[in-house]
Parts: sequence; C-alpha cells; structure tokens
Amino acid sequence: MENRKKVLRKIFLSTLYLSAFTFGGGYVIVTLMKKKFVDEYGWIREDEMLDLIAIAQSAPGAIAVNGAIVVGYKLAGMAGAVTAIIATVIPPFVIISLISVCYELFRDNFIVSQILEGMQAGVAAVIAAVVWEMGAGIVRGKDPASLMIMAAAFAAACIFQVNVVWIVIVCALLGVIRTLWGRRKEA
Repeated sequence: MENRKKVLRKIFLSTLYLSAFTFGGGYVIVTLMKKKFVDEYGWIREDEMLDLIAIAQSAPGAIAVNGAIVVGYKLAGMAGAVTAIIATVIPPFVIISLISVCYELFRDNFIVSQILEGMQAGVAAVIAAVVWEMGAGIVRGKDPASLMIMAAAFAAACIFQVNVVWIVIVCALLGVIRTLWGRRKEA
C-alpha cells in the first residue's frame, strides 16, 4: 500500500512539474514524459511509451492530458490515471486563470509578444526532437512493416494532404490486422 502511495505521489509530482514548465502543447510534454518515465524512472519501456503516445494521440482531446491518462493508467491503474489528469490540468488552469485576469494589462505589450514569439522557436525544436526520437525508435526496431507504415503516413499527410483522421484510422486498422495476423501465426 505504501509503495502504491509513493508511485501515485511520484506520478502527481512528475506530471504537475512537466505540465507547469512545458510550453508549446502536448507534443512538447511527450518527450519530457519519455525522459521522466522511461529514461529516469525506468517505469516504462521505450516501445511501450511509443504505443501509449499513439493511443493518446488518436484519442480525442489534448495530447498532454491523454498522454498523462495512459501513462498514469499504465503505472497505477485508474488511481494513476486520475492522479495524472489532476496534476496535468492544475498548472494550465491556474496559469490561464491568472492570464485572463491580467490580459488587458499586457495584451499589446511589445516585450511579452517578443517573448512568446521567441518561445515558438524553442517549441519547434522540442517538437522536432520528439519526432526524431519516436522515428528513431521505429527505425532501430528494424521492422520493415512499421517503416513502410511510417513512410506512407508521412507521405499521405505531407505530400498528398490527406486528412489526419483518415491516416489515424488506416494506421489503427493496420495495427489491428498486424496484431491478429501475428496471433494467428503463433497459434
């Protein structure tokens, strides 16, 4: 029981910290969650983290919250999911509440607008790092089918401008087919 409380406390503090100091949205928090839960704590394997993020990305809602939900659930069941949700939502709620009170004061402030514009460059770099790390994980696995799916999804989105919803649906169906096929081969 004590160990479960310790895990829930760590989930709460980790997701609260990540949510409070992450700027740029959900994709930024993904790489930080990976570093915290995979690299630092060793609670989740890297391939599991990729799967959890794929689930979080395909679910409706903010990827930061969805990512916290699936990671929290993986680590401590329903209590972990609820703990992660609360910890992930508190910082943006407080920050947005404070900003809304002071919005009129700094809406047109040159310094604030320049700071936010500078942060965009950092956010772009962090998102690129997430893409690099996740893509490298697939390439390291050397699964030709995964590489083909990744390349086809990239081409569909970036070259052929296919709606991302269709790409997610097709990739989910391919995942189901591959899983069923693998089970059938094992039996």
